[in-house]
Amino acid sequence: MTGSGFPVYVNKGARIQRAMQQYFLDFNTAAGYTEYQPPLLVNEDSAFGTGQLPDKEGQMYYANEDKYYLIPTSEVPLTNIFRDEILKESDLPIKMTGYTPCFRREAGSYGKDVRGLNRLHQFDKVEIVQLTHPDKSTETLDEMVAHVEKLIQSLGLHYRILRLCGGDMGFASAITYDFEVYSAAQQKWLEVSSVSSFETYQTNRMKIRYKDGNGKTQLLHSLNGSSLAFPRILACLLENNQQEDGIVLPEVLRPYTGFDKIQ
Repeated sequence: MTGSGFPVYVNKGARIQRAMQQYFLDFNTAAGYTEYQPPLLVNEDSAFGTGQLPDKEGQMYYANEDKYYLIPTSEVPLTNIFRDEILKESDLPIKMTGYTPCFRREAGSYGKDVRGLNRLHQFDKVEIVQLTHPDKSTETLDEMVAHVEKLIQSLGLHYRILRLCGGDMGFASAITYDFEVYSAAQQKWLEVSSVSSFETYQTNRMKIRYKDGNGKTQLLHSLNGSSLAFPRILACLLENNQQEDGIVLPEVLRPYTGFDKIQ
């Protein structure tokens, strides 16, 4: 049909995918995020604005004829919604969430770490993005980290939070926290979310600004986070919730799946 890295989910597996989409979006909108459904293809300017280009062009799928890139994350189209805009200070913060499939070539990846659901070319993810006043940037990052932590806690998964050192962060990021959940089958931690502050890096490229109290135009700060990426969450739910008579689903997902166990 396609090749490795493009999974097919069947029956209850497909329903769990849909359940995670709905639950994650509901969790985010309940926290004040506005839901968007953005396009899956973006132009070069949009990919440049969020820092995917020129750094990651080798990892993105490219439609040559129309010069569009398949998105690696919904961060790209969501943040670009406000490109070249001057926002009112009273409208801040702008809080966005969106579900999309994500596409990544994963060029250069090899070995056992790419097997199964660990590293895919196509996967589903719900993202959160905020555009905020520079003075509120630090507390916004803490708020987003706490939000993702509550979401993972609600799924009953064992997790840890890592603050990345400079050498492990993307060049566009000022501060990044990674969330990892424990895989019982692989006996190791798997990253399921990154929450980052880009300060003015992205907003300078996209010219996303606001007018301060003195009428002066200033750059906003942008932040985003995975909330959450599906494949590794699904793997850990299946691995960590096994009982003799089947796999028990977290209570928060059951209203969305219509079943509480996979037998």
